[in-house]
Amino acid sequence: MENKVAVTGNSGPRIRSDCEITLELKTEGGIVIELHSKVKSLYGASIMEQCHTILDFLGVGNAFLSVKDSGALPFVISARIEAAVKQLIPGCPEYLPEMAEGIRTLSSPDRFRFTRLYIPGNTPSMMINAGLHSADGIILDLEDSVAPPKKAEARILVRNALRQIDFRGAERMVRINQGQSGLEDLDWIIPHHVNLILVPKCEDAEQIRIINLKIQDIKDRCRITDPVFIMPIIESALGIERAFDIARASENVVAMAIGLEDFTADLGVPRTDDGKESLYARCRLVNAAKAAGIQPIDSVFSDVDDEDALKKSVTLSKSLGFEGMGCIHPRQIAIIQKGFEPNPEEIEKAVKIVSAFAEAEKNGAGVVALGSKMIDPPVVKRARKTLTLAAKLGIISASLMDNEIVLPG
Repeated sequence: MENKVAVTGNSGPRIRSDCEITLELKTEGGIVIELHSKVKSLYGASIMEQCHTILDFLGVGNAFLSVKDSGALPFVISARIEAAVKQLIPGCPEYLPEMAEGIRTLSSPDRFRFTRLYIPGNTPSMMINAGLHSADGIILDLEDSVAPPKKAEARILVRNALRQIDFRGAERMVRINQGQSGLEDLDWIIPHHVNLILVPKCEDAEQIRIINLKIQDIKDRCRITDPVFIMPIIESALGIERAFDIARASENVVAMAIGLEDFTADLGVPRTDDGKESLYARCRLVNAAKAAGIQPIDSVFSDVDDEDALKKSVTLSKSLGFEGMGCIHPRQIAIIQKGFEPNPEEIEKAVKIVSAFAEAEKNGAGVVALGSKMIDPPVVKRARKTLTLAAKLGIISASLMDNEIVLPG
């Protein structure tokens, strides 16, 4: 055994809700634990007991374990110790924390995905209260936000988070890595109540088919019946040109997103607030998604301090046909959600259109007009969709639609 010392986790003056684990395997002497924690007097005994239990389960009988605790919850301590042991003893079993009650979220292809909040997969302090921000989806990210040397331990932490954290009804998402590493991520994620997998830098429908087959294999093996949906992220010129095929690669693809930071880098141009450099790509992705019957989702807005520019970006995004955006900071969530909701003017116009259509049908009129404008079926369909969305969001009452407005079939 060449390597007998492993270090996992994080410590330092700015680290919260985490711990740093140093594990050194020994040939004798049993388990010796050195605990550094500000809450040692209150929780030291339970932390020590947990460490002994995990090491015993993983088959470690002789070791020195140093724990630098910064307020880590048990599922974090567990993940950090397991990751350290796996560095030294590959192939040791998984130590799974109990599945917390009431955290399972059921999803559906057409649920709202106005906002999805990215959470770095190796930063537990940001995971714990992520559900309080009321995003439509929480993304535990294993890709760009995790440094390559930390990806193996991030998998274990994300797995434990899926088993322990209540995201308060948000769709439970994970962004996997690229290629073979992403396929390996699935083994750690799929068995633990994940709703949706984001596939980064997708350029080919075959990538989605391979991932879908792997997900189904894991579901069959683990007897999972809940659906696991897929959201490809298109981040290159080649991916944009193949967007329609990607959108139709599997019935489990329910949305498709664009990643503009990588896309503009692929074009070799800077990303701008007005987005002229990506207009073609965004329109093409929206068209491909709509043609395939799935949701088009826009990129993140990277300047978290410029709320005015964010509002303009949301307005443009909605006007292009997108049905949501990514968020890199909780303060973006409310602005984006508000931007994608039907506004009062849209609702009032939709009510007038649907009412005029219903009245015309009632009177047997062959031509429907609202003021000086003629109303044809596609306009009514769009108005109906606006009112349905407003009702689902609670902006208008369902009775307004059911009783006062007779919607066209």
